[in-house]
Amino acid sequence: MRRDIGYLLAGLGTVLIVMAIVLPTIIASRVIKWPLNEYASVVLDANDASYFSASKLSPESNVTIQDVNTFKGDASEGNSSTAVWNEFNFVHDITNNLQIQYTPRTFAFNRRTTQLVNCCGANVGGNSHIKQTGIVGYAFPINTQKQTYQVFDATANKAEPFKYSGTSSVHGIQTYQFVENVAPVQFSSQTVPGTWVNLLQQSVTLPEYYQNYAVYSVDPETGALLDITDHETQTLRYPSTHAVALLLFDANLAATPASVNTLVSLDNTARNKVRLLQLILPLASGILGVVVLVVGILLTRRGGGRHELRTRPAPDPQQLAAVHDAPAAAHDAPAAAHDAPAAAHDAPAAVHDAPAQASGQADLNGQTSEDSTSTIELPAVEPEGDSK
Repeated sequence: MRRDIGYLLAGLGTVLIVMAIVLPTIIASRVIKWPLNEYASVVLDANDASYFSASKLSPESNVTIQDVNTFKGDASEGNSSTAVWNEFNFVHDITNNLQIQYTPRTFAFNRRTTQLVNCCGANVGGNSHIKQTGIVGYAFPINTQKQTYQVFDATANKAEPFKYSGTSSVHGIQTYQFVENVAPVQFSSQTVPGTWVNLLQQSVTLPEYYQNYAVYSVDPETGALLDITDHETQTLRYPSTHAVALLLFDANLAATPASVNTLVSLDNTARNKVRLLQLILPLASGILGVVVLVVGILLTRRGGGRHELRTRPAPDPQQLAAVHDAPAAAHDAPAAAHDAPAAAHDAPAAVHDAPAQASGQADLNGQTSEDSTSTIELPAVEPEGDSK
C-alpha cells in the first residue's frame, strides 16, 4: 500500500515540477494578452494653449485645452489573437466651453505584439481607406524592448518612429520612455478665405503642416502606457516660403494626475496577473513538486522492504522441531562414538558361539521332531502275474 502511495506522490511531484517550467514559458505566453473588453479614458490638459476656433472664426489664445481619449473594446469583433477597440477623441476649450475637435477611430491589433491589423471595420474618422500600420501606441507589446517602435499617429495618418530614450519611474514602477519627434511635415491641405491669411484672394488652398513632440512612459512588463506628454502644433503655411500663415493648434498636453493614477491602477492589476503566472505559481509548483517527489521516493523504498517482510511465508513446524532437536543430537554423538570399539570387539565371539548355539538348539528340538513326525505309506503294487 505504501509503495502505491509512493508511486502516486512521485508522479504528482514530477507533474508539478514540469508545470513550474511550463507556466512561465508556454502557458504565460498564451494567457497574458491585451483584453478584448478594455475600457479606459486618458485625459490630457494644456494651459496657455492657442488654436483657431472654427465656430467663432477667430484665433483663441491663453486658453486651457483638454484632450480626452476613451478606449472601448468590442469583444464581439475580437478573438483569441486579435482585439478590436474603438477610440473616441474629444478636444475641448475648457476656458470658453467650446468643442475644438472630435475624431472617432476603430482599430484592430494583435493582442500580444499590438501590431495593427487592417480588418474588422478599421477606420480613422470614418475613413476606412486609411491604412493603419505600426503598433497601437496606447498599448505597447508585452515585454517591451529598448528599441525604436513604429507607432501609428492618427493625426499624420501614418506610423512614426518612437525611439527609446531611457527609463523613468511612475508611482514606483520603472518605465521605458519613448520619444516621437515629428518635424514640420505637410499631411493635408485646407481651403480658407484669403482674409484669414492676409491674402487678397477670396479663397486660397494652403498646405497644412503637422509637428509633434511626444514622450510616452511605458511599463515594459505589460506594455501599458502610464504617462504621456504631447506638444502638438498644426499650421497653414505659404507654399512659396513655408512660413506660417495661420496657427491652427498649439498645445503642450500632459496626462492629468487622475489619469495617471487610473492607468497605474489598471497596470498593477495586469502586473499581478503576470507575476502570478510567471513567478508565484511556478515557484510554488516547483517547491511543492520537489517535496512531494522526495516523499514519494522515500515511501517507495521503505514500503518495498516492509512489504517483503509481510509476505514472507511462515516457517514449517517440523522444521522448527528439527532445529530444536539439533543440539541434543549433537550432544549424544560423542557417546555413540565411544561405544563403537566395544561393539566391534564383541563381534568375533558372537560369531564363534553361533554354531554351538545352533547345535544345542537342534538337540532340544530333536525328540520333539521325531515323535511328532508322521509317516505316509504308499499302497504296495502287486505283480500282474500273482493276480491271476
